[in-house]
Amino acid sequence: MSLPKTPSFRLDGKRALVAGCSSGIGLACAVALAEAGAHVTLSARRADKLEALHDDIQAKGWSSDVMPLDVSDVDAVQKAVADAEPYDILLNAAGLARHGPSLETNAPDFDAVTGINLKGAYFLNQAIAKKLIAADKPGSLITISSQMGYVGGQERAVYCATKHGVEGMTKAQAIEWGKYGIRVNTICPTFIVTDLTRPTFEDPEKKAWIMDKIKLGRVGEVEDIMGASVFLASDASALMTGTHMMLDAGWTAD
Repeated sequence: MSLPKTPSFRLDGKRALVAGCSSGIGLACAVALAEAGAHVTLSARRADKLEALHDDIQAKGWSSDVMPLDVSDVDAVQKAVADAEPYDILLNAAGLARHGPSLETNAPDFDAVTGINLKGAYFLNQAIAKKLIAADKPGSLITISSQMGYVGGQERAVYCATKHGVEGMTKAQAIEWGKYGIRVNTICPTFIVTDLTRPTFEDPEKKAWIMDKIKLGRVGEVEDIMGASVFLASDASALMTGTHMMLDAGWTAD
């Protein structure tokens, strides 16, 4: 009998761009991809944080370089990607949240959040895909979305709008680029303990709302996202595109 062979989760020989990796989920995913064998280009706005991460990754014997970049600057993104060798993997963890009641949303905050979470994600995917198609190479494009791409949340109308948009964008781009061997997916976490979410956990009322929704009885840690990032980047997920991995501790099970 000829037994089937499990596809590899290894990323040796692959080039990965991780956007928004100066802290939190993005940093954890950059570490996960580097540990799995990819050469990781570390990208975010805070160059000093990237250099520190780069040094730590190199100290582990893994491979990385640094490319400071603001994903909301579409022209800069397109130039940087066009000037680089094609990336086999994109993991976009760049994100912004400015929560508040819908009646108090102002245009500058709306534009800032959508500029990074939706517009930035759209054109970063486009830039990576153009380069892959020109090189006749397959690839895996992964965006860190949110459970809020499938439900609503208090004081999160703008954030939810961007994440719902990312989910729709992902499906459409997957349909268009599948013929080129380019897979497009998202990871949808629940609340993860990071600097971005810490103020929410410090509010007793908001924390109670979160814990009431979570079925596993705990919020997430960045380590909970790392395995999913490697899976979607690797051949182990070769048949997945246009969909999401819901890491929500049961939030959306109701």
